[in-house]
Amino acid sequence: MHVSLRTAEEVDLMAVGSVHQRSRVAAYAGILSPETLELRTADAFGEWWTERYRWERDTHVLTVADRNSEIVGFTYVGPSETPDAAELYAIHVDPSLVGSGVGRLLMVDALGKLAKVGGSRAVLWVLADNSRARRFYEAGGWVADGQTRNEPVNGEPVDQLRYSLTFA
Repeated sequence: MHVSLRTAEEVDLMAVGSVHQRSRVAAYAGILSPETLELRTADAFGEWWTERYRWERDTHVLTVADRNSEIVGFTYVGPSETPDAAELYAIHVDPSLVGSGVGRLLMVDALGKLAKVGGSRAVLWVLADNSRARRFYEAGGWVADGQTRNEPVNGEPVDQLRYSLTFA
């Protein structure tokens, strides 16, 4: 399987939304209610990404994993509200490719981009009960730094943990 990474283009944003929706449903099953997971369709995510990227493209980087002209994953990095940090806002991989190395490829690429955003470290937020994602981040050197929050996902409150990674 050959996957290449590239900066997203406007034409990719609906496909990014589709991957986001599929990835979220698979990753959050058993954590969020089925009703919450069904609230946002792939098209709605695509429209959301189209709008978000329009406003943030000068300060954030959206990278897609492309396999034979099909978007199979993505990352989104940019400045953080956390002082002296860049933030990994999103990393999603098509559920059929989880464990295939696409996520690791995206993460390694994102780390380089995060270092260029600025700050002495990178941060990300993860659902506290998403043990698979937490293991993935921990295997990549990320550490839960003790910060927590309770934020709604489609209106359903959910506990989140912040992970940090200090740049060498």
